[in-house]
Amino acid sequence: ANILVSGNEIRHFASALMGKMNITRMEEAEKDGGSSEQERDRDKKDEYIAVFSRSTTRLILNEAELIMALAQEFQMRVVTVSLEEQSFPSIIQVISAASMLVSMHGAQLITSMFLPRGATVVELFPFAVNPEQYTPYKTLASLPGMDLHYICWRNSIEENTVTHPDRPWEQGGIAHLEKEEQQRILASTDVPRHLCCRNPEWLFRIYQDTLVDIPSFLKVLKDGMKSKPALKKTKITSTVHPGRVREAHCQTSVQNPNEAKLTVSWQIPWNLKYLKVREVKYEVWIQEQGENTYMPYILPQQNYTFSENIKP
Repeated sequence: ANILVSGNEIRHFASALMGKMNITRMEEAEKDGGSSEQERDRDKKDEYIAVFSRSTTRLILNEAELIMALAQEFQMRVVTVSLEEQSFPSIIQVISAASMLVSMHGAQLITSMFLPRGATVVELFPFAVNPEQYTPYKTLASLPGMDLHYICWRNSIEENTVTHPDRPWEQGGIAHLEKEEQQRILASTDVPRHLCCRNPEWLFRIYQDTLVDIPSFLKVLKDGMKSKPALKKTKITSTVHPGRVREAHCQTSVQNPNEAKLTVSWQIPWNLKYLKVREVKYEVWIQEQGENTYMPYILPQQNYTFSENIKP
């Protein structure tokens, strides 16, 4: 498996999903039809911030106040999206053109992959939850080629949190635990490192509702925006590289004590037939056993028999 995924692959995947949902990204429309200076100025005025609204768990208790603060600070329109009230395609339509996405920590933040280049991801963490220990969306935003800016805010005021100890355990309830363990969790101010995802202290804290402290939130946001890199105005290109060759085989045959042959063969990469290429060449490296040096060969075909410099 290719674990060195970049933002380019993520964006290709996001674009494919958007295509299935009949959603056209703004930057793709500009690439196809061009955009005048006047149109770009109009687009600037149309910028907005998207806020994920939740209605059952992990609530932002002063959501209206938060929205007003964002609108005043950035002089932008603020819209809310909700998984409980909207269809997934309609949410992606909004997020795909947003300048900023604000959300409590949660799986809904995977939708940040649909944000346009240059957008900002703002992740909110409840009390006692350390952002440094939960970084999937920071990692996503930071991938080369995603071109997203990431900022996180953490509630550090215990009085600004509402817990739900009597809920079912899967929603953060702790009533099923021993009294001593309940008291320990209630007194804790930092969830210790743990394995995902059934740790009762983690569930108790992540399912809290939060009253966002607006002054500290705006300070974190303003400080974070100072380090936002300028998006390079480069033409967006779609570069897809061939995958690995498949079913590679090596076979040796000894002709006599002084002569041997090495036959190599392989199948083409799975995605080669989807790429518009005129010519394909393969690089084969041969290393003699016990040696540190390699002999490279460039081959136009999928199989070849080597006889020179092949020792029995």
